[in-house]
Amino acid sequence: MFTSIQHYHQQLISGETSSVAAVKNYVEQIKKNDRLNAFVEIFETEALERAALLDAQIKSTGIKGKLHGVVIAIKDVICYKDHKVTAASKILEGFVSVYNSTAVQRLLDEDAIIIGSCNCDEFAMGSTNENSAYGKVYNALGENKVPGGSSGGSAVAVQADMCMLSLGSDTGGSVRQPADFCGIVGLKPTYGRISRYGLIAYASSFDQIGIFGKTVTDVALALEVMAGPDEFDSTADQHKLNFSSSDLSGDANKKFRIAYFDTALNHPSLDKEIATGINETINLLKENGHVVEAVPFDLLDYIVPAYYVLTTAEASSNLSRFDGVRYGHRTKETVADLTHFYKLNRSEGFSK
Repeated sequence: MFTSIQHYHQQLISGETSSVAAVKNYVEQIKKNDRLNAFVEIFETEALERAALLDAQIKSTGIKGKLHGVVIAIKDVICYKDHKVTAASKILEGFVSVYNSTAVQRLLDEDAIIIGSCNCDEFAMGSTNENSAYGKVYNALGENKVPGGSSGGSAVAVQADMCMLSLGSDTGGSVRQPADFCGIVGLKPTYGRISRYGLIAYASSFDQIGIFGKTVTDVALALEVMAGPDEFDSTADQHKLNFSSSDLSGDANKKFRIAYFDTALNHPSLDKEIATGINETINLLKENGHVVEAVPFDLLDYIVPAYYVLTTAEASSNLSRFDGVRYGHRTKETVADLTHFYKLNRSEGFSK
């Protein structure tokens, strides 16, 4: 059973398991959990072929890549060359990517295995993963529960042990919220920390590729691999990441200074059970010698309105390119008027 990348690599070296065995196990889990609707497509054949090559490599040269044989799923908004990418929308039905996103390329360069693409809210817009051309994604904790969104499929893939790590995207909580709903680790890196090249845009000044995993160290390792400057993305941070996942195994007695927004914690809309849980955590941190202080923030009530003004404006601009002319859904109706043609393509292609 997979517990961490480090443990998995130890098992590979000792011969206890193999990358092929890992891929077979996850393919079986994906098929077994088909009712959760977390995956749009499984890349079974090629994942097994890549796993076999990596197993052969271990015998000859040992483990070279930081993510050797690590089985990863990607959200259906991230480009993987020669594979479909549709943003869970009929407007992009059948579209095949002609290049790798920078994030995917860097995973592959470190010998990761991409096992499939995950369901999501259409064009990454939604908080429940119920807005998809492929149907709803269900939380593995119970089919009466939503997994969160928009990266619900990616979160459930990790939650239900259908892969080791997965990639999502986060514009306004689309990694953090489903990670919380599914009880796993989710990281939304600082904007620009991971290149957006090859990520289908929702709101370009907000979008960021994020990571799901079972442990903080695994997620940190994936960040370490993907982060950094990229000539294809001018908004990517030009500084190299001054951090290594090995830093997490440092002094366990180190004390930290932690801030929180008391405005958020005392907000009338916050669920009492959640508020109690956070307060208990704050008290525990203090008892363990950490400095935890409240920070005033009087703009909290403006965040959501500002977000919806800015992101919807950017989405309108970004999604205007999907018109059924160069690619994507095209109406079967015969139309003489170009404007009517565009309207039919987009009305039929985009969901409500």
